Amino acid sequence: MDLGIAGKWALVCGASKGLGYGCAQALVREGVNVVINARNAEALQETAALLIADSANAASAGGPKASKPQVLAVAADITTEAGRAAVFAAAGGPGRDFDIVVTNAGGPPTGDFRDWDREAWIKAVDANMLTPIELIKATVDGMAARGFGRIVNITSSAVKAPIDILGLSNGARSGLTGFVAGAARSKIAARGVTINNLLPGKFDTDRLAATVNAAAGKAGKSVDEFRAAQQAQIPAGRYGTAAEFGAICAFLCSVQAGYMTGQNVLADGGAYPGTF
Repeated sequence: MDLGIAGKWALVCGASKGLGYGCAQALVREGVNVVINARNAEALQETAALLIADSANAASAGGPKASKPQVLAVAADITTEAGRAAVFAAAGGPGRDFDIVVTNAGGPPTGDFRDWDREAWIKAVDANMLTPIELIKATVDGMAARGFGRIVNITSSAVKAPIDILGLSNGARSGLTGFVAGAARSKIAARGVTINNLLPGKFDTDRLAATVNAAAGKAGKSVDEFRAAQQAQIPAGRYGTAAEFGAICAFLCSVQAGYMTGQNVLADGGAYPGTF
């Protein structure tokens, strides 16, 4: 299915690896020009090289994706004003030229809420709530003026099923979820702009590997044993892949998804046990 977004410009944050990379890859394969962002310049350049190879493949596929999409890498801290300015400059202006924005930031540390001071909370809220809001503010009016826009916020399944040791993430991401619920239903909805949240469960990424390694050691189990036990608790019987996640993101950015806005799309292999 042609998603109808070839030639659009997208910003994908946290794109050097993991779920952000999966989203950038899926968009490039649809013929979308992408600006990828992360803080690690070396890792980001390696990712850009991989995406450029995908860009060549998309160009050779023919049809609406025949035009070779561009891949621009901007190494910057997106949580800062200077970082956002650098990213916006890459697309020719202060955010007005992005048709698609995928917000993404690493989650705050785990722990006991009794140990978190004000600084820990402010840092979590700044990265996982206020930064996406700033990106939305900077891009949404340009999208509305052009009659097309897609914003996808990568949040967490913990928004729907909070985890006690993820209190910082639960709080900050839930704040973003509440904001999006209102913003997505404002006047921009009638001007072709959608805002949705994509909630990942357990995906086989470097971040999950680090978490599993630490948890396995704490439980006195081997990593393989711990992974097998964890995957057995997921109805799908496995972890998700970054490519699967990226495909969902690409669909939410498509012309076909124009009637979906303000939604929290859960991708967790069926792990969430609730009806709603």
